[in-house]
Amino acid sequence: MRVGGPAERILVARSAEDLVAHAAELWAEGEPWLLLGGGSNTVVSDEGYPGTMLLVRSTGTAPIQDPDAAAAGKLRLRVQAGHDWDHLVAACVDRGLAGIEALSGIPGLAGAAPVQNIGAYGQELSDVLHSVAFYDHELGETVRLTGEELELGYRDSAIKRGREGVVVSIDLLLTPAETDANGVALSTPIAYAQLAGALGVEVGERVPLRVLRDAVLRLRASKGMVLEPADHDTWSSGSFFTNPIVSEKFARTLPDDAPRFQLEADEDEPAITSFEELAAGQPLRVPQQQGERSVKLSAAWLIDNAGVRKGFRLPGSGAAISSKHTLAITNRGAATAADVAELARFVVQRVQQEFGVILAPEPNLYGLEL
Repeated sequence: MRVGGPAERILVARSAEDLVAHAAELWAEGEPWLLLGGGSNTVVSDEGYPGTMLLVRSTGTAPIQDPDAAAAGKLRLRVQAGHDWDHLVAACVDRGLAGIEALSGIPGLAGAAPVQNIGAYGQELSDVLHSVAFYDHELGETVRLTGEELELGYRDSAIKRGREGVVVSIDLLLTPAETDANGVALSTPIAYAQLAGALGVEVGERVPLRVLRDAVLRLRASKGMVLEPADHDTWSSGSFFTNPIVSEKFARTLPDDAPRFQLEADEDEPAITSFEELAAGQPLRVPQQQGERSVKLSAAWLIDNAGVRKGFRLPGSGAAISSKHTLAITNRGAATAADVAELARFVVQRVQQEFGVILAPEPNLYGLEL
């Protein structure tokens, strides 16, 4: 977003060993510190970060010998935490490996992917994640955690909810792509209607991997979600709010044209929200009847229909809603972090007043409150 102040000190980890060693030292010091990957999903206050910032810059990929994966027709690929995510997707497409092609264009580094359980256009990291190497602060050692142990959910994980540690690397299970009659590698079945429409095919069909990647990049660019330095609509942290999840009963109180997507009932979901989850930015959990289904709403629809349109900005502010995408808060060239937070608070208040829904921010906020 190109806002926010500096850190007091910066350390750089260029290998997995450096990453673990620096993290252990910083925790031993007992002073505040911040782990930072690409920074695209982070907004820091104008005062900056009052401590050490550890930059993750460990890169590299390597296939892992795994008989179980091979028997299932998969390739297990280990990716270091500091590896650029979109470079990884591009390389997999070039190698004819399917499973993450719809996640093209997502900014940031591989280590952040499981924290957020990144997803787009019908694919999520949880679909292909085998495990992560995780330096656990409480245990003081590196452990391997599966997706189930990470409790991956919609833009959510146990790490995001407060499990302290550092993702050292991630292991993905990718599929050697099927080929068409001409030997061209094909994508996994398309699961997202908008993407299928852009490609002129039906949901469930396959297209060449490179064709799908190009289509995703075009769709993201049309929404200002691919960085272009000359275009201020791309000076953002992507979608600033997550799509809220509410009870089916509450969803019925919304206007008939409000988009809603039914989710499976989760009987194990707790009925309360802990203070730790609230501090981590999680929305207040609404207790549900046993077996009642949850519904995911469209945050973009809620914002737009609360009267906050594309291009909206508060008087005198350097921040504005993107002219391409209602969910993005952008820096128009001279915004401060305070401008961004002020506009975000306004959006939250308008949606709450209009629909009774409290939007939760998607980026990580430091020194800022909504």
